Amino acid sequence: MKKWGFLLILLLCLGLIFVNMEPFSESNVKIQNYDQSEIDIAEGGRISGNTQKIKVTEDQIYQGDLLLVNSEYPVHQESIKSDIVNLSANYELAQGYVLLGSDIYLSEDIAHKFSEMVAAAEKDGLQNFAITSGFRDFNQQSVLYQDMGSAYALPPGYSEHNLGLSLDVGSTQMKMADAPEGKWIEENAWKFGFILRYPKDKTAITGIQYEPWHIRYVGLPHSAIMEEKNFSLEEYLDFLKEQKSITTTINGEKYEISYYPVTKDTTIHVPSNLHWEISGNNMDGVIVTVFPRTTHTNLKEARTAE
Repeated sequence: MKKWGFLLILLLCLGLIFVNMEPFSESNVKIQNYDQSEIDIAEGGRISGNTQKIKVTEDQIYQGDLLLVNSEYPVHQESIKSDIVNLSANYELAQGYVLLGSDIYLSEDIAHKFSEMVAAAEKDGLQNFAITSGFRDFNQQSVLYQDMGSAYALPPGYSEHNLGLSLDVGSTQMKMADAPEGKWIEENAWKFGFILRYPKDKTAITGIQYEPWHIRYVGLPHSAIMEEKNFSLEEYLDFLKEQKSITTTINGEKYEISYYPVTKDTTIHVPSNLHWEISGNNMDGVIVTVFPRTTHTNLKEARTAE
C-alpha cells in the first residue's frame, strides 16, 4: 500500500531536537497473567488499592489509542482525534524531520511523540526521516482509493490514517525497506509507544502486506508488550480479551491492564490514588490501563526517572 508516497525523494536540512530520554529496556519487560479465579470483572477486575466506580458508555468503545481499524472494524466519527493540525503550518511540531508535502496533517499529541522518537534516533546518527502521509479525512481517503485502487489504498473509513494515530515515515535517502531509518523504527519505535502496524510476518493476520513505513501510536506499556510477545494489534487485543487482566513490569514500574466488555449499563472500578486511562478497542469493550505513581502524562520525565 501507498508505495506511491515513497517515489518522492527530497533532501532538506533537518532541524534538531534534543530530549534527555532513557528508553525502556526490552529485557526489563515482564508480563504476568492473573489467575482467572482472582479476576472479578463485575467488581472492577484486579485493580489494587482504593477504587472508585465510573460508568462507561458505549461511545467509549470507539475512542482512544487502542482502536482496531481493519476491514472488519471501520473508523467511527467519534474515533477521530480532536487535535488534528497541519504540520506545515505548525513549524514547532515539525522539527527533526522533513515533510514531503504541504498538506500533511496529524494529531498534535502524536506529532510531539514522534518528534521525541526522532530526537532519540538522531542520537544514534539518523537524520533523514520524513513524513509522507498522516491524517486523512474520509473525503481524502475516498479520492486516494479511487485514484490508486484497492491494491494501494483502503476505502474511506477503513484506513488507520482516518484516525490521526498513524503516519507513513520515510527516508530522504532511499526506500524505507532498505534505509537505516526503517531498521531503527522496526527495532526501537515500541520504546516510544509506536508500533510497526503491518510487520512482515503478520500479513495473514492484518490482511495488509508488509509496510516498513507505516507506524501507529498505541502508547506504553502496550507497545512494549506487543514487542515482547511479537503481537500485531489484532493479536494483542485478542490476548487482553482472553486474559481479562494482566500486569507488566517495565524497568521496575508496574502497570495493570484490564479488559471490560461494555453494554449500555457498564460500571467499572478504577483506582482513586493512581493514574489511569481508558481506551476502547473499536469492537466490544474498553481497556483500562493503570500507571505507576510516576506521572505518566509526562513521558519525558517518566523515562528519564528510570
